[in-house]
Amino acid sequence: MEPITLEITILKPVSQVWEFFTEPSHITNWNFADESWACPSAENDLRVGGQFSYRMEQRDGDFGFDFKGTYDEVVREKKVRYHLEDNRKVQVTFEELDASTTKVTETFDPEENQPREMQREGWYAILDRFHKYVENN
Repeated sequence: MEPITLEITILKPVSQVWEFFTEPSHITNWNFADESWACPSAENDLRVGGQFSYRMEQRDGDFGFDFKGTYDEVVREKKVRYHLEDNRKVQVTFEELDASTTKVTETFDPEENQPREMQREGWYAILDRFHKYVENN
């Protein structure tokens, strides 16, 4: 199945965008699609072969899961590539457009058993929440 690519431009320097994307203390503040969800915990071993685990839960406690993966490439303030537990691949690039503007591009392999547009919307909602969190902090 063809990967899905999302882009967003953030009006902050690449160093801050990178920090907010990779530091667990920030990840828990933005890594959910809408207010009915939360990310109560995040662990991130940011190195090739390192793993991450983000706990995703509905706020009402009805459902939750661990979003886990292993890093395949890490280039500080430029790119991360990782694969998820089901071997789907994800790449996130950070492009410095100028001293205070960063373009983030996220490309991911969609799940085969979920509608493609639903996945695009869900991943974009998280990326947009990240964008707003970075610009407001």
